[in-house]
Amino acid sequence: MEFSLLYSSLSLVIFLVAFKLFLQIRSSNHKNHPPSPRALPILGHLHLLNKEPLHRTLHALSEKYGSVFSLQFGSRNVIVVSSPSAAEECLNKNDIVFANRPRLIMGKYIGYNSTILVSSSYGDHWRNLRRISAVEIFSSSRLNMFLGIRREEIKILLEKLVSKSVEPPMISSNGGFAKVELRPMFSELLFNIVMRMVTGKRYYGGKDGGEEGKEFRELIEEMFEYAGASNPADFLPILKWFDYQGLVKRAVSIGKKMDSFLQGLIDEQRNAAATAEESRNTMISHLLVLQQSQPDYYTDEIIKGLVTVILLGATDTSAVTLEWTMSNLLNHPSVLKKAGAEIESVLDPDQLMDEPDLSKLHYLQNIILETLRLYPTGPLLIPHLSSDDCTVEGYHIPGDTMLIVNAWAIQRDPKYWDDPTSFKPERFESGESMGYKLMPFGRGRRACPGEGMAQRVLGLTLGLLIQCFDWTRVDDKEVDMRDGKGLTMPRVVPLEAMCKARPIFNKAFSKAAAA
Repeated sequence: MEFSLLYSSLSLVIFLVAFKLFLQIRSSNHKNHPPSPRALPILGHLHLLNKEPLHRTLHALSEKYGSVFSLQFGSRNVIVVSSPSAAEECLNKNDIVFANRPRLIMGKYIGYNSTILVSSSYGDHWRNLRRISAVEIFSSSRLNMFLGIRREEIKILLEKLVSKSVEPPMISSNGGFAKVELRPMFSELLFNIVMRMVTGKRYYGGKDGGEEGKEFRELIEEMFEYAGASNPADFLPILKWFDYQGLVKRAVSIGKKMDSFLQGLIDEQRNAAATAEESRNTMISHLLVLQQSQPDYYTDEIIKGLVTVILLGATDTSAVTLEWTMSNLLNHPSVLKKAGAEIESVLDPDQLMDEPDLSKLHYLQNIILETLRLYPTGPLLIPHLSSDDCTVEGYHIPGDTMLIVNAWAIQRDPKYWDDPTSFKPERFESGESMGYKLMPFGRGRRACPGEGMAQRVLGLTLGLLIQCFDWTRVDDKEVDMRDGKGLTMPRVVPLEAMCKARPIFNKAFSKAAAA
């Protein structure tokens, strides 16, 4: 026992001395590095990660140290960029240099040892995954195949809201308005859309629904809570050894549960294809067909990794954006009224909006853009990692440096936006490219491949909510717009609103039923 304690102490001393020498050598070799706050011994700036939300903490530092500054997260060099020019230099000029991802705990245990699209290193494997995603999953033709699913699930959401607004107690006391909590409804909508695309069945409200879907959604929410670049144990090995805050244990548990769930989905689709005359029209069944021709590459693990990316990238993010968008509209009734007027001017009186109409509804799209500007679901873009030395804004950046792009700060910077904290969809009316001033889906070769799907779901859902319902706040107070912690920047307070079905809903759906 005494020998073990002595050995551990000696190892720690050696580590501390070596680390100090490393910092001294690096500092002497590279004088022109970005400015940096005063660091603590060994920990560096890890204490900053305990301050939530992290994007606000980093924004405050950028106001003091500039749009490019450096941090030391334990043994990891980090640079934070908070301007469009610096972001463009990193993600355009130095795009290949910053094309890697840092290896993080969650990526190891949930991302199949960092081999899934979002966390894998740049190279042939990543290029193949990106090609598969672009061609086989998120292409326009594949998304068009699933338009019926999006229509059906959004209709179910509308019917739920209608059922709330016709309850007798509500009619007498609130003039037909009903109070609804929108977060769980939006979460169920997105989860059902994605699960039907992936597996062909609903996980909420249908005959196949139940606890299985609820448990998996809770796993996704837990993963988002612990994911990102804000876990100290990712940057200081000694914290991993002692499993600081139980992160490793939690990540292992989540990873095992997710793997078991995903393997069950694949086995179910494989069995269905073997027993049915024709396979289901689902993403998994399509990938299993590819597996038959290329079994060495389209392994079950590769398929599970692709499904993981779809589930994580298309559920919570879009649900959170819908909640933020409705929050903005409730606080700005004139914008809500203008959006409704646009829909009425473009469509026939009894015609419900559909996806093909989105290209004609410019103000509706501007509302979504403005929400994504103020409340991006990725306030800090997924971290990048430099593979070689490079220069950013005249500063020398050594290889193996983690890059954090503070999109939230850039999209609210008064240098680039007029009245930046105000909700003004009109700012996008010119149609000019925003470049690196606006990047809710990232930029460069590692930008989000699901942007097209997100735009379709957000546009159609929001348009129908506006067209089919009157909306108002629960009381005279403005909706609380505080953002909470987590990778997707959820609201601190779940959104509640008052809604009442408009006549067009009954007319349109009764007409559709008769047809």
